[in-house]
Amino acid sequence: MTAVNQDKFIIYQIFTRLFGNRNTTNKVYGTIEENGSGKFNDIDDVALGALKEFGVTHLWYTGVIEHATLTDYSQYGIHPDHPLIVKGIAGSPYAVKDYYDVDPDLAVDVPNRMQEFQDLVARTHAHDLKVIIDFIPNHVARQYWSDMRPESIRDFGEDDDHTVSFNPANNFYYIPNHDFVVPEGHTPPLPVAAPYHERPAKATGNDVFQAQPSQYDWYETIKLNYGVDYLNGRTTHFDPIPSTWLKMRDILIYWTRKGVDGFRCDMAEMVPVEFWGWVIPEVKKENPALIFIAEIYNPYEYRNYINTGKFDYLYDKVGLYNSLRRIIEGNGTAEDITRVWQQESGDFSEHMLRFLENHDEQRIASRYFAGNPWTSLPAMVLSATLHTGPLMIYFGQELGVDPTQQEGFQGEDGRTTIFDYWGVPELQQWVNDGKFNEELLSTEQKALRDYYRNLNAFVLKNEAVYAGGFYDLQYVNVDGQSANYDKTFIYSYLRYTEKQKLLFVYNFNESRSVETTVKIPQDAWTNVLKLGNTGLYKLKPVFPPETTQVQLRAAEITSTGVHMELPPISVFALEIVPK
Repeated sequence: MTAVNQDKFIIYQIFTRLFGNRNTTNKVYGTIEENGSGKFNDIDDVALGALKEFGVTHLWYTGVIEHATLTDYSQYGIHPDHPLIVKGIAGSPYAVKDYYDVDPDLAVDVPNRMQEFQDLVARTHAHDLKVIIDFIPNHVARQYWSDMRPESIRDFGEDDDHTVSFNPANNFYYIPNHDFVVPEGHTPPLPVAAPYHERPAKATGNDVFQAQPSQYDWYETIKLNYGVDYLNGRTTHFDPIPSTWLKMRDILIYWTRKGVDGFRCDMAEMVPVEFWGWVIPEVKKENPALIFIAEIYNPYEYRNYINTGKFDYLYDKVGLYNSLRRIIEGNGTAEDITRVWQQESGDFSEHMLRFLENHDEQRIASRYFAGNPWTSLPAMVLSATLHTGPLMIYFGQELGVDPTQQEGFQGEDGRTTIFDYWGVPELQQWVNDGKFNEELLSTEQKALRDYYRNLNAFVLKNEAVYAGGFYDLQYVNVDGQSANYDKTFIYSYLRYTEKQKLLFVYNFNESRSVETTVKIPQDAWTNVLKLGNTGLYKLKPVFPPETTQVQLRAAEITSTGVHMELPPISVFALEIVPK
């Protein structure tokens, strides 16, 4: 419960191919000519100004690095990809084809594509916003070939010994004397003129060490070798430093010198923690302010990837996201929140990145999740204020994006496609032909966006949230100690610094209003908040701002408690101020 002096920040994840796309055709498996694509240039000063006003601090441009695609750019010297090993028409941004290049889909002038990206970085910085891009370290596209790497750089696999399944000096894993076999059941969206040849077959990205992966595997990717022999008890060979380590260091430094401020590291836990512990300090020699975010799903490895791996932040998917999603869907309990913070308390709670949407997860408004964007707002406030770590918002989340039809490879699953060309209707209303204003939004969309905007401002302007300590109040308000306080759907806690004390109270129940009391124990009042036991205190509403103000004596707060009327799906943040 000690305060952490750390500035909080808010990441807005932009799926770059979709963000600025104004084409409304939305043909299933449509080509780039039919459905269009957003460009780096679409994220102009007007867009960046609107995002800055919205209150975000970092922009994660997803899908920047060149990846496998069925769009033919061979006239620009870019190798075409075989339809049997590409997912969708546009292709997955996580099947990297050239670590030293940017996605040509995102350029207005393809030969000038890198300059257009660098101009976007410069524009972003001019608006006092930071740039994050993906770093995909575990796997590459099956037809990886870098035509933009510096002359001094040897390409992945260029010096490999193909006759053995594993060699510490190799960049890939092989299945010697076997051809790669396309998964059964995979039907490409475009005609196939010739079979795909790969001999010897390489291991597939999600640790499939056989010649034929399934259609549910990451069959469009190949696994990179960091010196771990997976077929021999996962023995490690890190001395001398493996070739893949050195190549990846060079790639990270390359993008750092392009002005990138941070990296979201895809499937970081599938890469040995020893590599991260070596490479992150190496890259931070270029820029000590760089941030590294790990996509990680094994809570038992959290401390390892922070302490040994040197990551700044980790995905809080398995802990807080999963718990809040269960509550939103009516299948969970607020008691799970206490379990989450207890597991993450101490040395890494401030390192957790909280979110309710990203490109991998189903949209809140979809029928597969909440079915209503408003239902999730208390959970979003809790994600933003539980500790000092960063918050993330996925583009269009603040507009209630609800995917209701198949876009292509991904099908109709409540997610916004990452594999195909598409236009996001709710976002296009806000983009409004490049005006980036709310003129075309519905009244409900405007109200929802206002809520998120107010939340962002609240998070960044209140010291107790961005730099304060945390104190869970559940234990003193359950088991009949507080009237009508149902621990399964009511949750409360304190956030505090020497200068500011905030009380948060939530009702996660979608159908039930409750009149209850919330106590702050005497020990917390005097020893944690360091408040006196005499005199009047007012509970000043700070979020939402229209809340009714309460005035109580200190003795009432610690004994009978603060009387509160909680509507369904509500949250109140009250600042405790001496009268």
